Amino acid sequence: MTADKGIDAGLSPQQALIYAMVAVAAADRRIVESEFTRMRSMVRELPAFRGMDEAAFGREAQACGRELATPDGVRKVIRLVAGALAGGLRETAYVLAAEVAASDLSLRDDERSFLSLLAEGLQLDDLVCAALQRSVQARHRAV
Repeated sequence: MTADKGIDAGLSPQQALIYAMVAVAAADRRIVESEFTRMRSMVRELPAFRGMDEAAFGREAQACGRELATPDGVRKVIRLVAGALAGGLRETAYVLAAEVAASDLSLRDDERSFLSLLAEGLQLDDLVCAALQRSVQARHRAV
């Protein structure tokens, strides 16, 4: 399934995870190099992205950007992500988004707002989100 089929076609779970990461990176209307670097690293290393190459990641990131640029794009992306994921993969989407948000060692208000919308759209429990967020913060704490 490709993102070019439009919003009604839905996303694969891998695509949905990428959309969650790209959307949080774009929440402040700019994606910085540390965010791209972290996303590429996760796509290369995590089992959820097994079989996906960097070119496919780039295509999906661009498709997400196009979707975000449409009217009500953020909410559309969240609906797409939620529609493609079930169970534990919803937590995975949230924690990957939080990881990208923390990659520049600061969490901006726009990123916090997006994470809140994402948690709501994914119907994640507040305590689960707090635990995931705390875990990400611990991993990104400077010595």
